[in-house]
Amino acid sequence: MNRKMLCGVGAAAGSLLFATTAFAQEAAEAAAPVPNPGNNAWMMTATLLVLLMIIPGLALFYGGLTRSKNMLSTMTQIGATAALAMLIWVMWGYSLAFGDTTYEGTLGLFISGGSYFLSGTDASSTAATFTDEVISKYVFISFQMTFAAITAALILGATAERLKFNAVMLFVPIWLTIVYFPIAHMVWAGGGLLFEDGALDFAGGTVVHINAGISGLILAYLVGKRRGFPNEPMPPHSMTLTMVGTGLLWVGWFGFNAGSALEADGSAGLAMINTFVATAAGALAWMVIERMAGHKGSALGFCSGVIAGLVAVTPAAGNSGPFGAILLGIVASAVCYFFVAKVKGKFGYDDSLDAFGIHGVGGIVGAIGTAVVYQPFLGGPGDGSVGLVDQLGIQIFSVVVTIVWATVGTLIAAFVVKALVGLRSSEEVELSGLDIGEHGERAYND
Repeated sequence: MNRKMLCGVGAAAGSLLFATTAFAQEAAEAAAPVPNPGNNAWMMTATLLVLLMIIPGLALFYGGLTRSKNMLSTMTQIGATAALAMLIWVMWGYSLAFGDTTYEGTLGLFISGGSYFLSGTDASSTAATFTDEVISKYVFISFQMTFAAITAALILGATAERLKFNAVMLFVPIWLTIVYFPIAHMVWAGGGLLFEDGALDFAGGTVVHINAGISGLILAYLVGKRRGFPNEPMPPHSMTLTMVGTGLLWVGWFGFNAGSALEADGSAGLAMINTFVATAAGALAWMVIERMAGHKGSALGFCSGVIAGLVAVTPAAGNSGPFGAILLGIVASAVCYFFVAKVKGKFGYDDSLDAFGIHGVGGIVGAIGTAVVYQPFLGGPGDGSVGLVDQLGIQIFSVVVTIVWATVGTLIAAFVVKALVGLRSSEEVELSGLDIGEHGERAYND
């Protein structure tokens, strides 16, 4: 073979190698997952809807239920708690709950690691959904950030009108770190204890509502009753504002529930309709129960029933058919009414705004009830591979783990705060109101 032929063969081989390499690179680039703009847009919207739940939704809902002298304090505590939780989330919270490092052995059942201060994440980073699709990682981080923020804020309903502001600001980072982040990992992250066990929690029955409700109850016991409770009347100072807050919570909850599908798909649509009908059923059921108990159907009853229905359907939002969701809303409303109207008075605990009575109890009903409404015989999306009895066992185990973890973690956080700055406002501040005593402002000018 002469030199000219050798050169020709070499050139051809080089061209083939270049073409093969280029094709491989193109194929790899083509295979790289790219976020669907529609899904990204929906998740951004859902994230903002959850923010709407906190400010102004929860702030108005809780604030209207307090006495006027504590309105501004309640709203300020909620706003500051949410803001602090957001900062903690991007510093170390996301890493502990959903970080890129998966620990081997027992530790990995409770926390993740890596990615502190979101290191290694940029605009091209993606997060997996429940299908082959992905969304932008910053969007997923932001969405989950709002869940951490509202969960911490929900606790404050149990301690309203007497917990000091500086105690709140110290309690929140400790509680998030040792309670919320591990539970979020256990339930929602691959490798988490309850995730691997098969627990069903679509949008936060355990992670958000049981967690916050139980923690609120424990903290309320430690702080003590409001001065004059239960002998002095302490009616809501503005049911108008509470009704406005209720409406904002219901609207925002569509981001909470339908957003948890992580895509704008049929699962999100199922969560959406369930969020409509379970809530409607819960609202009307509460008012009917009031009438059956010899009272008038009240605006407070309507608002309470709305929240009870929303809380109960949260773990079942994408795990139930619409008629199962209606049943869940009715049952949760009845059980929550019993705890708010009967159990609280019998045991004498001062759960000021019924954070435990509605969020804690409703979350338990919803988490356990999800095992029932998930079944195909009630129109649920389950395929029958896990029977009702087995799923009930899984759900009850997840509830027990959440209650125990939240109880122990809240006790630790509260005792640390009590030792450092104390928990409760002074008698003088409570009598004059936390608005003036803690913040030097009034919600209203006389």
